Amino acid sequence: MSEPLSRFSQSPHTSDAADAVSDNAAAGLGSAHGALDGGLQDMPGSNAHAVPCSDYSHGSPRGNSHGVPSSISHSSPNAVLQDAPTGTPHETRSIPLGVKLYGFICLIYGGLGTVLLTVAFTYSFMQLVTNPQSLRLGNDPMTLVIINVVAFVLSLFGSAGLAVLGWSLLKNERRNAGRWAYTLIFVGIAEILSSIMSSGLSLTLLIPFAQVIILIVLSARIDPELVRERELKGRMERKLDEIQDRAAAEEGLLGRDLSGAGYIKLNFFNLFWVFVVCSVIGLVLEIIWHMAIVDPGVYQDRAGLLYGPFSPIYGFGALLMTCVLNRFYRSNPLFIFLVSAAIGGAFEMAVSLFMQLGFGAIAWDYSSATLFGLIPDPIAVLCHGRTSSFFAGMWGVLGLIWIRLLLPRLLNFINLIPWKWRYSVTSVGAVLMLINCLMTLGALDCWFQRVSGTEPTIALQQFYATYYNNDYMQHRFQSMTIHPRQSSRVQ
Repeated sequence: MSEPLSRFSQSPHTSDAADAVSDNAAAGLGSAHGALDGGLQDMPGSNAHAVPCSDYSHGSPRGNSHGVPSSISHSSPNAVLQDAPTGTPHETRSIPLGVKLYGFICLIYGGLGTVLLTVAFTYSFMQLVTNPQSLRLGNDPMTLVIINVVAFVLSLFGSAGLAVLGWSLLKNERRNAGRWAYTLIFVGIAEILSSIMSSGLSLTLLIPFAQVIILIVLSARIDPELVRERELKGRMERKLDEIQDRAAAEEGLLGRDLSGAGYIKLNFFNLFWVFVVCSVIGLVLEIIWHMAIVDPGVYQDRAGLLYGPFSPIYGFGALLMTCVLNRFYRSNPLFIFLVSAAIGGAFEMAVSLFMQLGFGAIAWDYSSATLFGLIPDPIAVLCHGRTSSFFAGMWGVLGLIWIRLLLPRLLNFINLIPWKWRYSVTSVGAVLMLINCLMTLGALDCWFQRVSGTEPTIALQQFYATYYNNDYMQHRFQSMTIHPRQSSRVQ
């Protein structure tokens, strides 16, 4: 029986815990491997020479001295060559007609989009150069030009990529189509963010948003590696995971990365609760800091979302630190501090820039920060007050405390969720959090529009003007002010 989690977190290695859980799950491994052997035999394209899992030891097949399985080593070379497929069944399997139709649309849309985007950008650029008075720009026109150039490059690359994706789908090239689908997902997200910074939220964002959703679903269905993994290992992994999760729960190690590669498993369940818990902890720290240091004795609501005690900047910051430092949680404390300071400072600067350019919102400004009251803070000057040496150092301290002290306790906390409910509760919580974030972005955009002098006309704007008017928003986001002329939007 392995030690409890509180003692396990101080152990120099995770192998003992992994062995303990594996011993408890050993009774189910035989049947799990049997399921995999059966799956291999039953899969389309498999043949009588398929090597069962039992022929493998430590990742290599048992056979002759050259590592060739015994079932193959006695076959003639010609027989082996004749049986060798030109492509795996998962790569050569025909793509469904509906997906090919989508590929044809992508090919046409991507080709025409490339031409139209070039014409539209050229016209907009000439209009900006020859008649800049026709556009109401922010205080920094160069920033707007840079954002639009980046948006154009992303859109042009996305259009060309869609054409390549469509051609790959029509040619039945699953692997190539899967790679382009993954690439276009990130390009689409970048396009959405750049569009918000230049034009705010609008119905035009529905197109790239829907495109990203389609690409996510498509990538999961056409990637031959994922298809093969689902078909060959699905039954075995489900049974084995259930056995190991139950054994880990009994040992108090559920959520730990028992392979030793990192402290926790970087799965959706763990990462979602890291975000939620750290969003709450960050908000509490912000309120205490303001009442104790900034304005002693005065309470100020520092929430970052419309509903709930959440400050998402701390949640996302903790996610980044957890993902980056998960493998280095036993590293030198100075290393963890420096990496956390760099991640936190860069992330704080990026969020400040996005909020200002997209919504004209300024929630913090460290432009007047100094080093020991003697000289201007060089980081604050370099980053235009979006972060500072002191607060980057605070991120470093928080990252060190998080990785070394709080993360082990977090697993104890989230494991209080009943084993049978954990994924259902997480799914419902994720949906509610997503709605909260989207409503917050919509409320900020409508607040920006009202402060800019634009009267609400469509039903959505009227809804926000009624239930989330300027007074409500100012009371909810007490540390935030809206300055339309600070944004990069084309007015």
